[in-house]
Amino acid sequence: MPRFALKVEYHGAPFAGWQRQDGPPSVQARLVDAIRQLQPDAPSIAAAGRTDAGVHARGQVAHVDMTRDWEPFRLMEALNAHLRPDPVAVLAVAQVDDNWHARFSARERHYVYRIICRRAPLAIEAGLAWRLRNPLNATAMQEGADHLIGKHDFTTFRSTMCQAQSPVKSLDVARVDVVSQPDAQEILLTFRARSFLHNQVRSFVGTLERVGAGSWEPDDVATALNACDRSACGPVAPPQGLTLREVGYPQDPFTP
Repeated sequence: MPRFALKVEYHGAPFAGWQRQDGPPSVQARLVDAIRQLQPDAPSIAAAGRTDAGVHARGQVAHVDMTRDWEPFRLMEALNAHLRPDPVAVLAVAQVDDNWHARFSARERHYVYRIICRRAPLAIEAGLAWRLRNPLNATAMQEGADHLIGKHDFTTFRSTMCQAQSPVKSLDVARVDVVSQPDAQEILLTFRARSFLHNQVRSFVGTLERVGAGSWEPDDVATALNACDRSACGPVAPPQGLTLREVGYPQDPFTP
């Protein structure tokens, strides 16, 4: 059975996350439904990561085994036809080796969180960013974020429902950038690592927001990290600002 890698984009608002579950709609279930319009006995699909309810993706990657040897462009077109009108799109398809796995072959996940600081409610960007009324000190946020880089026990920054066997992870990048806007302050928080714990990125963002607002000092992030105690974490940021931007592999399957 030929195996295909899928690069997937979705707006997370209508979904209870990536993972298929009983009841609420999920991105995985919607994709499987589209695949089974083409192959009724198709198995389920595996993804590089499980995004939470309301979280978006521009570069989620999944794989599926098909009985027919599809031309990748035709498979992409057929899947997108069956995904309409839901906010899910297959951006690219590539045939891969049978031992290639969307999750286990991945070497890096890249998340970006958007914060927009302005008094007025968001109109165009509603549901795509966390809106705060007052500006944040991005320099202080970066100082706080620097404490998170490296290999640590991230117990403080993971959900109590996290199923990972170990809280020890290596964070490669934690960057705070300010995007110039005429009537607002937009802050982009970028995180890169091989893998993340459940709610880890949103826990980072909620804690760094406290630093930017002046409620925490940058060194308080290190204190919270070293506590290895979930109660030491700042508030968890809402999901709508978070996007899975990219998944990295030793060799990009979508690059000819």
